[in-house]
Amino acid sequence: MIQDSFPLGGELPVRRLGYGTAQLTGPGYWGPRGDPADAVAVLRRAVERGVTLIDTADNYGPSIAEELVAEALHPYPEGLVIATKGGVVRTGDDAWHIDGRPERLREMCEASLRRLRLETVDLYQLHRLDPDVPMAEQLGALDELRAEGKVRHVGLDSVTVEQLEAAMELTSVASVQNRYNLLDRASEPLLKVCEARGVAFLPWFPLGNGSLTSDPVCAYIAATHGASPGQIALAWLLHRSPALCPTPGTGSLAHLEENLDAGAVRLSASDLTRLDALTAAYGTSG
Repeated sequence: MIQDSFPLGGELPVRRLGYGTAQLTGPGYWGPRGDPADAVAVLRRAVERGVTLIDTADNYGPSIAEELVAEALHPYPEGLVIATKGGVVRTGDDAWHIDGRPERLREMCEASLRRLRLETVDLYQLHRLDPDVPMAEQLGALDELRAEGKVRHVGLDSVTVEQLEAAMELTSVASVQNRYNLLDRASEPLLKVCEARGVAFLPWFPLGNGSLTSDPVCAYIAATHGASPGQIALAWLLHRSPALCPTPGTGSLAHLEENLDAGAVRLSASDLTRLDALTAAYGTSG
């Protein structure tokens, strides 16, 4: 039986199929994408459909995605969990650098709170560990923000097993975000640690950056379920581990509906065997 929810940080129940906001911005996460009213409509529809985890970041746009979240959803309904990220400074289309200095992390977090119209953000994720700043200083800055009531839970993005375990010696970690999907399971060891430690795993590129929507094996299985290949790829994640909480993003209402309908797909044992064999065939099983 598939678990529908996950207790983020051990206390915030979220629907495992959430919504990510990166696709509400332009190519390379830079600038606006289309009419802001369309983005607002997608965000509101996601919540109407029962999404309880909205994942965003200060550098999507930059700033644009967070502002759209607030415009669409503030005042936030009870039970809606807002997650954002900091630690990356974007300077152009796909151009960015990491900045994990404690003073900059504080500035970024406080700016996100203003844009999101929040006093406390439910989940604040370090978008990348800065190799030039000791981990203890970066996490210490987030702990200070948590002690001040500005951050409720802390998460990490793009980390190794060793980094996660080191971080958990320094502070409590509620979530990680790494690339993970049917064709890329290099982070499988990290997923196992998350399962064992009660840490949510929010996989980015859950649809393989679009490649899984046209995969022939996914298409074959999709046809037997009256579903789309993308829905099969998302359903596989939900079946794979109770710690996986995918947050696929889109700027299209139709695509949003399709993604969220994936939560109703129930894969058989033979389906899962075929899909696991597909992963192995691509040589990315980790």
